[in-house]
Amino acid sequence: MGETKNVSELLGDQKVVPVVVIENEEQAIGLAGALLEGGVKVIEITLRNDYGVKAIEVIKEKFPQMVVLAGTVNTEAQMVAVVKVGVDGIISPGITLNLLETARRQNIPYLPGVGTASEVLMAIEHGLTECKLFPATVVGGVSALKAFNGPFTKMKFCPTGGVSESNYEDFLALPNVMCVGGSWLAPTNLVREHKWSEITKLCKAISA
Repeated sequence: MGETKNVSELLGDQKVVPVVVIENEEQAIGLAGALLEGGVKVIEITLRNDYGVKAIEVIKEKFPQMVVLAGTVNTEAQMVAVVKVGVDGIISPGITLNLLETARRQNIPYLPGVGTASEVLMAIEHGLTECKLFPATVVGGVSALKAFNGPFTKMKFCPTGGVSESNYEDFLALPNVMCVGGSWLAPTNLVREHKWSEITKLCKAISA
């Protein structure tokens, strides 16, 4: 068993992670294709519905070049389930000892959600150097990240929650931000209406 990668190593040069809700196979295939066409090679599929795990399996099978992350992973059972279907990394809205231990046992890249200095310390104690700041704009946004950069110089963050096309560049300009997560690249209404060309256009706008 090799050393577990960090999420940032999975992402490479990808700086914006689309956070999505997928309800069926048609949406899964259409959305992944639209993102890739727009130059976005990563997707965070949230487990906010019963189809989330299957969506991960479908996209990993049809689009092996896509980095597929599981989001809204709240339990050990969910983490084990997404690892079984080939997920590349795990993201949770918060941090618990059980989730930290499960990720270590599963040998899977893990990005726990944090909102306080104590939670950052818990992540550091478990050997992590990357966290998700969530909900980013509620817990202080850019100001919080600037403050965290003092005591936690080696910690990198992926702010998510309230990050949009109007402020994502402010976050990415910070030295301790490795990427941002947001739903504006693949809004649920566009996914449900199968407006793939509009999603591709939104993706191309971030790399323009």
